[in-house]
Amino acid sequence: MAPLLKEAPFLSNLLRIGGKRHGRKCVGAGGERLAKRLWKGESVTHALNGVSLTVRKGEFVALMGASGSGKSTLLSIVATIDKKTSGKVYIDGQNIDSLSSNDLSRFRRENLGFVFQDYALLDTLTGFENIALSLSINNVAGEKIRNRVIDMASLLHIEGILTKYPYEMCGGEKQRIAIARAMATSPRLLLADEPTGALDSKSSQTILESFSELHEKRGASILMVSHDPFASSFAERVVFLSDGKNVGELLRKDKSRKEFYEDIIGQMAEKEANR
Repeated sequence: MAPLLKEAPFLSNLLRIGGKRHGRKCVGAGGERLAKRLWKGESVTHALNGVSLTVRKGEFVALMGASGSGKSTLLSIVATIDKKTSGKVYIDGQNIDSLSSNDLSRFRRENLGFVFQDYALLDTLTGFENIALSLSINNVAGEKIRNRVIDMASLLHIEGILTKYPYEMCGGEKQRIAIARAMATSPRLLLADEPTGALDSKSSQTILESFSELHEKRGASILMVSHDPFASSFAERVVFLSDGKNVGELLRKDKSRKEFYEDIIGQMAEKEANR
């Protein structure tokens, strides 16, 4: 099969939604901004209403907003799981609307990694086998599968649970297996939907430190949805959504994680006061 063709040379942008990039923001080209409308009878809900977003290669971005802000809808569209009403989404220069159903499945399999709140592990497979499954689906050779699984297990400190089944693991261990599975195929973009939402505080911190390690040591590009300012403080940049629209963003720059957390809390309080 011929390789998929890239349609736009936005080389520093791994993900682009909206107009052309100006710094870290999208400007212009309003018709490309993302919209998602839901109808119930004559009533319409704007789940997304003109959203723009960019994620650079190697960047860790958190999407924040209250329930119903559109953050999970946006992630589902980027993941090619949900469909938009209008707008354009480019991933590594590829307009995903231009792909056939078969090519879209291939693109998703080869370019995107997924981490879900509920882990989505197969109960009948061990930790090793759950990680290896994603590689087998991509037709990776047997010895390479073993090497990649061991490599990810070492990075995420889960060597001791590879022979366990999910029912023998705690929530944090399940989620690290899920992260290893998502990253084993070396995806261009890792998508995480409330990855700590079902975990206690200790397990949550372990998972977030794992994301940071993947980002810093492997240059992983991560787009994470979270309502939690503590989780979002591990990112380089936080993009805020409200009522399906962009309402601001924060850059961590050279601040400590604690300082960035305090900035996020301050921004959330300010937005709440202005509602």
